[in-house]
Amino acid sequence: MDPRISIVIPVYNEEAILHAAVVDLRERLRPFDWSYEIVLAENGSRDRTVEIAAELAAKYPEVRFFSFGEPNYGGALRRGIVEEARGEIVICDEIDLCDADFHKRAVDLLATGSADMVIGSKLLDGSADERPLARHAASIFYNGLLRVTLGFQGTDTHGLKAFTRRTLLPIARACVVEKDVFASEFVIRAYRAGLSIQEIPVRVKEKRPPSINLAKRVPNVLKSLAKLTWAIRIKG
Repeated sequence: MDPRISIVIPVYNEEAILHAAVVDLRERLRPFDWSYEIVLAENGSRDRTVEIAAELAAKYPEVRFFSFGEPNYGGALRRGIVEEARGEIVICDEIDLCDADFHKRAVDLLATGSADMVIGSKLLDGSADERPLARHAASIFYNGLLRVTLGFQGTDTHGLKAFTRRTLLPIARACVVEKDVFASEFVIRAYRAGLSIQEIPVRVKEKRPPSINLAKRVPNVLKSLAKLTWAIRIKG
């Protein structure tokens, strides 16, 4: 029998925290008595991430993993949503967050039909962004870019989100960009499709430094954002 909930987590060079994070997540999900799976979407790691993911999958029946083959957060996340997830509800998580409180609140909202998608916003009133100031400022700037270029009306697109898979599957399939900007396109297309989206505040605190240098990400993000702007505003 397929699980009710699929938790998809992209992982890249996470040997330092992967095992502990998955074990901790399993423990914090235990009180919910859910039927769930954890899908580790490995993408291009050069350390022991694949080996550790395989060990976790062998030890815990609810853990699965796949390797995307190259460093590509968005590509791995999209494959996890479209091809690998089996649950009627999908939660997109981050290995350094794994916020079980968000999971519970989001699943409750989805189960009652209050929303098609729930986004954990680190910029919404009531949230607590405890990351370094540069990363917080980058999130604000990026959100501003999305507002100016694509008319985005929410407060966050990256990080924690949950949704009903059947409803959002066509949206994921329609996305044209990958890497970091896939998550933004996914959320923006959901808004433009008129789906019911609810944001809830979350507390964000990093468990380790970013696996990819922020400055090195900027050119690729801007290039993908230009492609996305063309795809959505020009082509529709």
